[in-house]
Amino acid sequence: MQHTIVMTGASRGIGRVAAERILRRSAGTHLLVVARGSSGARLAAELGTGGRAVSHVEADLGSLESVRRAATEIRERLDRGDLPPLRGFAGNAGVQYTNALIEGPDGLEATFTINVLANHLFVRLLQDRFAAPARIVITSSDTHFGDIRHNLGIVPGPVWRSPDVLARTGAFDRPGTAAGGRTAYSTSKLAAIYLVHEYARRLPTGIDAVAFNPGLVPGTGLARNAGALSRFAMRRVLPVLTLTPFATSRALAGGRLADVVLGTTAAPNGSYVDRDRVVPSSDESYDPRRERELWDAAERFTAAYAK
Repeated sequence: MQHTIVMTGASRGIGRVAAERILRRSAGTHLLVVARGSSGARLAAELGTGGRAVSHVEADLGSLESVRRAATEIRERLDRGDLPPLRGFAGNAGVQYTNALIEGPDGLEATFTINVLANHLFVRLLQDRFAAPARIVITSSDTHFGDIRHNLGIVPGPVWRSPDVLARTGAFDRPGTAAGGRTAYSTSKLAAIYLVHEYARRLPTGIDAVAFNPGLVPGTGLARNAGALSRFAMRRVLPVLTLTPFATSRALAGGRLADVVLGTTAAPNGSYVDRDRVVPSSDESYDPRRERELWDAAERFTAAYAK
């Protein structure tokens, strides 16, 4: 059956691997990749070799207005019949900055905008265009546990604040440091799980939402904003950990993401998939009060664009 899957973060790392696997494993998939500028057309051409159905839409995920334009274009293409029915959204794009002081064009902190609000706006604007059964997959991270067992102490654990604080620069101690930027990252990944729980409660029957944790995957573009030493470690040192249980290769993590997106990995609505199996996320990630609070805030922050 022909269907469309929309995917962010498909240009590099595990997203690129997942995109290729999805197209190989599901001949009926039209993959619509979301990317910045001319990179989308180039990516679609590369992925579309051999007659595979791939197209692109341009968006800067750091700008909610840009996300709105992209989602509106997708809606219009679906309505015209230019795309087959929408059955999947993979919010895989993510960013980790070297501080928590970067403000986007909407006046909001960039990590929170890209890792949380951009996904939320896509989900809300595409919600009534999904054809059941459909699956929304949001890439999270085991950094949201905040302990050495899950991230080897590389990234500080999340520090939850009111979403109105988290959405602004300087929300954490020492916001101008790399530790501040990494705290913003782990906190945004906790927020993503909170929203997945809310999607499971609020979205229409037949539209499932799942959080996916790829594990520690060295050699991806996640550290592209880090200093030279950190980039060197991610490229040259940490890949050795893929020979141990502490890290996962891009090929393996990307294949697992593809399995979750395609539904090959069974995962109940609202669940957390750790690599290739459903497990509980952190104790902190189950908090209905925070989940409702974040939903309400995300709705407010995106209200001007969700029309």
